[in-house]
Amino acid sequence: MGSKSGVRSCFLLLREGIFPFKLSPLKNIWYNSKKVTKFMDTKKGEKHTPLAERMRPKTLKRFYGQEHIIGEGKILSQLIEADRLVSIIFWGPPGSGKTTLGYILSDQFNFPCIFFSAVLAGIKEVKQVMAKAESHKKMYGQPTIIFIDEIHRFNKAQQSAFLPYVEKGDIILFGSTTENPSFEVIAALLSRTKVLVLNPLSEETLILIIKEALADKEQGLGRLKLKLENQTLKMIVDYANGDARRALNTLEISANLVKDDKITTEEVKEALQKRILLYDKKGEEHFNLISALHKSLRNSDVDASLYWLARMIAAGEDPLYIVRRLVRFASEDIGLADPQALSIALNAKEAYDFIGSPEGELALAEAVIYLASAPKSNRAYVAFDKAMKDVEASPFEPVPLHIRNPVTDLMKDIGYGKDYAYAHKFPYLTTAMETFPDKLKGRKYYEPGNLGMEKDIKKRIEWWNSLKEKIKIEKS
Repeated sequence: MGSKSGVRSCFLLLREGIFPFKLSPLKNIWYNSKKVTKFMDTKKGEKHTPLAERMRPKTLKRFYGQEHIIGEGKILSQLIEADRLVSIIFWGPPGSGKTTLGYILSDQFNFPCIFFSAVLAGIKEVKQVMAKAESHKKMYGQPTIIFIDEIHRFNKAQQSAFLPYVEKGDIILFGSTTENPSFEVIAALLSRTKVLVLNPLSEETLILIIKEALADKEQGLGRLKLKLENQTLKMIVDYANGDARRALNTLEISANLVKDDKITTEEVKEALQKRILLYDKKGEEHFNLISALHKSLRNSDVDASLYWLARMIAAGEDPLYIVRRLVRFASEDIGLADPQALSIALNAKEAYDFIGSPEGELALAEAVIYLASAPKSNRAYVAFDKAMKDVEASPFEPVPLHIRNPVTDLMKDIGYGKDYAYAHKFPYLTTAMETFPDKLKGRKYYEPGNLGMEKDIKKRIEWWNSLKEKIKIEKS
């Protein structure tokens, strides 16, 4: 492994003569351990640096949460112990530690590292950086770590520009995204990276982070000797909704507003600069509001649904979390009674992403009105649940040979694809061929209802089933 006193972090700075990359809007780092270390020492306790940045962990030992990928025997520790760095995409919600983990990994290897945002950089900048990285690899035999924040915002052409350099080992790609990489990252790039899924931080983890910030006298608020009652701590944690950055930002602003040595709920409310509807002592109000919205939508009550939406926004709920619930509702409670409902919910998410708050909240209101007034059906949800239970009960049912694809001659010789009936060759464009595994023949999962589009789907299914029965009779 390279010297651990090497690159100390992917600093968002540019200094001439340290590393030969100078590309705006790219943000570069130093490649000189002594100067980097000196720079960090002089900046300790910098009052203009946000608390969330000052408290950013520098090692895995100081990183809280994400135990499924961190710790003894877990993937990130194994990569460091094996002295083997691979391209990684960190996928998770805001404030879950995506960027921090990228910094920590970069810190373990004496490689140059460049951080830039997909929001600002274009294809021209990408190609320039790749050319520099290629030259550096030829000159020094070292790859360059490229950390791309919000990689999902790169288009296909921009993402494709990285491929040959990842393939040759000129760069090690780190990407962070809040979106599903399966849909937002091109397949060729995805196959050359390891996707690590990060979860929202638990309440316990956020409490640890806040308490450490209160106690740390160098980087945190320890010198202020502030007290934080459990009710106030819980309030900050609930508002943060799994986001460490949000929790620390709220804590820092609240600390600047205290009148003595105690942070109260009043300071927290003032810090948020909006009216917060307080959670009860058990911390259930967050979930109560979500439940109220979902059940009002399910009950087709447009006005009540709008009220609970407004309550959630007023309480400081993340609008993108709300819209994720709307997408779930569209699939679970409306389903195929109105397939357009899912598109409406997804369009609301795109609209909010595009124009932000508060204007984007109107798109959520529009989606809520549509979903509440749409015909309801949970038949697809129930059907899929039945199918999943069968899979859990018998997960290794073999695929029948006749519907396997005979890719090779050997497969064909042992019966793959034998007696397969190609539907388009038959007069009814369907056959009586069985496509279930033997043990599951005759299973019925989906039973369409009588509202909305499901009435038509029901007729279609009945029509296909009658054709299959007719074929069986004709064969006999």
